[in-house]
Amino acid sequence: MTVKQNEIMAFLHEKVFDPILNSTASSEIKQGVRLTIMRLENQKDASGMVRYFWSAIAGKGNAIQFADKLKDAGYIRFEEVLEEFREKFTDAWLRKK
Repeated sequence: MTVKQNEIMAFLHEKVFDPILNSTASSEIKQGVRLTIMRLENQKDASGMVRYFWSAIAGKGNAIQFADKLKDAGYIRFEEVLEEFREKFTDAWLRKK
């Protein structure tokens, strides 16, 4: 992964993924988080990761159901970090070498 991809993943691990994975969350929720991590890591570049994040926010079917499960269980979702994500991972940041 590139430096920018690592930066995005570090942000999401700190804010969203690790608090869930290091909790008493159900195995279903933890598996969903691991699947999300895998999908993000499979993106070809940082721009793809940013698009994936926004696509997950927009949500369809499974994404909405999973976000609802996280919310119902009291866990942080992408929606709770979207302002910080938007300010940090801008188009200008993506273009910067």
